[in-house]
Amino acid sequence: MSTAFNPSTSSRRDFFLGGAATTAALVTAPAILKGAPAGEAIKVGLVGCGGRGTGAANQALRADDYSVLTAVADVSQDAIDACLSTLNRQQGAKASTKVAVEKSKQFVGLDAFERLIGSGVDVVILATPPGFRPYHLRACIEANKNVFCEKPVATDAPGIRHVLETVKMAKAKNLNLVSGFCWRYANHIVDTFDQMQNKGAIGDLIAYYATYYTNPVKPMPPANTRPAGMSDIEWQIKNWYNFSWLCGDSLVEQAVHSVDKVAWAMHDQPPVSCVGVGGRQIPAEGGNIFDHFEVNYIYPNGVRAFVANRQSEGCYNENSDYILGTDGVCTIGRGPNPRITTRGANPKTKWTFEGQKYDMYQKEHDELFAALRKGTPINNGERMTTSTLLALMGRMAAYTGQQITWEQALNSQERLGPTMPIDWNASFKPSGMPLPGVTKFL
Repeated sequence: MSTAFNPSTSSRRDFFLGGAATTAALVTAPAILKGAPAGEAIKVGLVGCGGRGTGAANQALRADDYSVLTAVADVSQDAIDACLSTLNRQQGAKASTKVAVEKSKQFVGLDAFERLIGSGVDVVILATPPGFRPYHLRACIEANKNVFCEKPVATDAPGIRHVLETVKMAKAKNLNLVSGFCWRYANHIVDTFDQMQNKGAIGDLIAYYATYYTNPVKPMPPANTRPAGMSDIEWQIKNWYNFSWLCGDSLVEQAVHSVDKVAWAMHDQPPVSCVGVGGRQIPAEGGNIFDHFEVNYIYPNGVRAFVANRQSEGCYNENSDYILGTDGVCTIGRGPNPRITTRGANPKTKWTFEGQKYDMYQKEHDELFAALRKGTPINNGERMTTSTLLALMGRMAAYTGQQITWEQALNSQERLGPTMPIDWNASFKPSGMPLPGVTKFL
């Protein structure tokens, strides 16, 4: 039902600079595209029933009095059962009307997302491993579904180009496409960026330094624990955090939130180039991801941004942002609230966020469902692809040991994963552990 995932599709820079839409607007649109009347049910489908998908579904059900989960899809029935059990508990007294997923609409398998799309849902939540995101997102938009799309949106440049085409389709069809880059929906961060970008609180931006030091998410199990007869595809999907074709590596899958704030500070304009370092300090049982990165991005005006992340046990952890300007410094994460201090030998605090913080995860869905009711679509597509490609660019630099330009990153023909659709029982050997100076940029 969906367009094949073609890695050679349209790779020019003008994806980020506008241009003609790839699909003409619909002549007649379903009612949900024009605005859902108050009191009318909005049917939600969830693709990917892990922890993040379950959380997003719960937020979608809380965002609107008449939102109802009617279909779920995953490669595992156990994951579906756990998800529905959690949602029923979270929804409490409302569970009987909010979680209405009949057994016939619990879809299992790698093609489960297609069956869910065809089940009559209005909104699809995409929360599978990001290696599937370009393929799933295209199918949703072609089927005229509104989408909440978790971050990141791809794990390689061909996937990015595919998503950019889909973003244009969504705009032409007036569909909602809300991204899981949740910090853009956090009011304390929105207010902080307003202070810097609109009120000149730190003067001209000089540099941005972001840290994302944390523990491993789900370490790779030993190869001898792989059940006899389990295919490569099944084994890799079950351990998807450890394979770059599925997760994008830690800089892309997790620290991309920090990268997104860098992109935001730069008004979502691309850098000229970057260099990066990274590697695998602590040996893993398998997989092909690094456990640390540090990337230096340079922008056209000479401003630099630095993003450092690490996933190692027993180390110092921090998730902070240090934003340096000519007149002050903004600090996010070292303390309960963002703050801006003046520069000089005796800096003084000149601004601190003091309001009530929103739940940014809930806010994303609140805005999506409000837009559905009003018929005023939100499209986060361009910025979600810019931020994802910014992280991919840093990974490319670290993997190869080379300086990578934005043009090289966008136009890369390197595909990390198998061609979609894939067979659950298929064999697939991902690339080995990257070796800077040896691994080539394609």
